Amino acid sequence: MITTIGFDADDTLWQNESFFRLTQDRFTALLADYAGADHLHDRLLAAERRNLGHYGFGVKGFTLSMIETAIEITESRVPAAVIAEIMAAGREMLAHPVELLPHAEAAVTTLARDHRVILVTKGDLLDQERKLAQSGLGDLFHAVEIVSDKTPAVYASIFARHGDGAERALMVGNSLKSDVIPAIAAGGWGAHVPHGLIWALEHADPPLGNPRFLTLGDLGELADAVEAIKSNHNI
Repeated sequence: MITTIGFDADDTLWQNESFFRLTQDRFTALLADYAGADHLHDRLLAAERRNLGHYGFGVKGFTLSMIETAIEITESRVPAAVIAEIMAAGREMLAHPVELLPHAEAAVTTLARDHRVILVTKGDLLDQERKLAQSGLGDLFHAVEIVSDKTPAVYASIFARHGDGAERALMVGNSLKSDVIPAIAAGGWGAHVPHGLIWALEHADPPLGNPRFLTLGDLGELADAVEAIKSNHNI
């Protein structure tokens, strides 16, 4: 029996990756005189991968990785004006309005009636708090967890504190790597809701054949999927 539903935030409840893509396009234009778009993208991705352990996930780490890449690409000759533009782009990302995805509010509202619903997200603490406040969804959640990373141990701990354990929990998100696979590894269910845009470092193969894995077309299908799981396990 599922008693607890965990929701990812970015690109599950509201838009996020699209703002990163727009900023990356701006970054590419700023450094067009020094490197081609593909090469610059590869160097930036490599910097992000190196820096995850230092800066974590989110806009601030992305901005620092852009600055580091600009210094590397230009062999330390990047103009101060370009650095200022990169920093301004990062600040704009931290101020962008929240755009809810289709069915997000309805899905959380419906499931909160009969389940504990928990927001489980990673990234910049202040930015995630800002987006949750602006989303209008904050009062619907029974708990909010902003974590540095999403691992099986993290999910096990969250669902033990706020629910009846991972075995009775379902995690919903757009990332197989962060939202689905580690939640299933913790003993729970994982519902993948593809967004269309996915950060390269979040790619993973779906756990096909796992009985606790499901894929949904959008959040509008979630409530029926939960009821179907519960019905099957009551037989």
